[in-house]
Amino acid sequence: MQKSYFIFFLFLIITSCGSIRRHNEQQTACIPPEKLKEDVDFAYSKLKEMHPKLYWYISKKDLDYKFDSIKNTINESLTPLQFYFKLQPVISEIREGHLSLRIPSKRITKKEIKTLENKKGMFSRFEYYVKNDRLFIIQNKDSIENIKPGTEILTIDQIPVSDYIKRYKKLISSDGFNTTFQPYFLKDLFFSYYVAEKGYEDRATLETIYNGEKKTYQLTRESKSENDLKQDKENKKRTQEKKINDYIAFSDSYNRNFKFLGKDSTIAYIKVKSFSSDYSEKFYKESFKKIKDAKSPYLIIDIRNNYGGSLEEINNLYSYLSPEPYVLIKPSQVNSKTTPLKTNYFRKSNPFQSIFKTLTYPTFFFAQTFSTYEKGGKFYYKVKPDKKSRPNKDAFNGKVFVLINGGSFSASSIITAKLKNDKRAILVGEETGGANDGTVAGFYSYQTLPNSKIDLPIGLLLVQPNITFTDTKKGVLPDVKVSETMQDIINKKDSQLDWVLQEIGKEKSLNK
Repeated sequence: MQKSYFIFFLFLIITSCGSIRRHNEQQTACIPPEKLKEDVDFAYSKLKEMHPKLYWYISKKDLDYKFDSIKNTINESLTPLQFYFKLQPVISEIREGHLSLRIPSKRITKKEIKTLENKKGMFSRFEYYVKNDRLFIIQNKDSIENIKPGTEILTIDQIPVSDYIKRYKKLISSDGFNTTFQPYFLKDLFFSYYVAEKGYEDRATLETIYNGEKKTYQLTRESKSENDLKQDKENKKRTQEKKINDYIAFSDSYNRNFKFLGKDSTIAYIKVKSFSSDYSEKFYKESFKKIKDAKSPYLIIDIRNNYGGSLEEINNLYSYLSPEPYVLIKPSQVNSKTTPLKTNYFRKSNPFQSIFKTLTYPTFFFAQTFSTYEKGGKFYYKVKPDKKSRPNKDAFNGKVFVLINGGSFSASSIITAKLKNDKRAILVGEETGGANDGTVAGFYSYQTLPNSKIDLPIGLLLVQPNITFTDTKKGVLPDVKVSETMQDIINKKDSQLDWVLQEIGKEKSLNK
């Protein structure tokens, strides 16, 4: 029996290595034009079949024209990556922020992954800021080469950064005609795109400028020291505090934070970087209990740079903010009765998982089927946040301020739009990256283009906050607009939070 298991696992390792090799060979192979045109037609047909609001921000006539036009430009064989850079700009014209082709890239073996884990990142050790077609370093965590915050990167290996940004900008769309999302998302994705194109290199030459002085730096992928490896191991340990606050080992930071600001407990502050749902119920339960016990009259919720996540988490959070029963979102529309069954149930399953999923598929089938219903000739999918919810017993009754910016996307925009509509909070900052009137996400059908093998995840649920729609086709607009500059970030000056604290200070003075 033991020998059989050994042979089976050896088989898995061999087939896994073979799969990586075949995948990487496919990434460099050129695909004939007629096959690429088939992929264009396949992508559009699947979008029309599954996307519940495809023509929200672009007319059918205009989108038909764009898909037809791109086929006319495909006159030669292309690699999957080259094809991606042709097709994704058309997908981005749909202006639905969750909808994007997965960029094709080389896969690496377990051995290569291990090697990378034992080395420091080359570009990930900096924080970046994008403005127009320019890329700046705003934080140098390890003081690499003593590069100062505010330094602009002009070229990478002699290629102008502006060339990369102009190409990458075409790949990114927010929901609708939002004006703030792209720079936030691009600063986070710039080097993901870069590595997909260039691979994991061990060195790079940067030409920079700071205060008018140009300098050239050689970046290398350094090996981690014993202390670094020891710290990595320590960071991975899951303490109770790390669980509740959703610790992120990669950035050595917490996803959720709670504290009181100032010398007393009058101002409570909650920061949520992502609505990951992990241990969120316990976090909010403990945090709002502390707020109630302290009788804090003010609460600041910071969801800047929060790209969204779990509907269940924001529904739970709203239960601590609403003074009366509420419904967070409207019923979620899907294209057809069978749409929820198209979620690739067996996707990314190893042999053991496939066997288990085969046994549990009937349960999945009936759950999805009975969660779908028809009303008024349209189909909807049942989710908990579209039902009436009651306020939590520890719900906060004081004044709420919410900090938002262009990085507040998806679920962040859903809860923000609801708070604004219900006049439950004062929004401070910038227009959110996600739309005021909802988005298409929920769960996905992962389609693979048949010839280029590029993945196209398609959101299946139309998720909209239970509000009176603005029909602006833009993000949630702040009640008080306060912009953040690059110099503010470098100087660690939080102008948006400062505005709120000054406003609270004025109110306190008047109430004395």
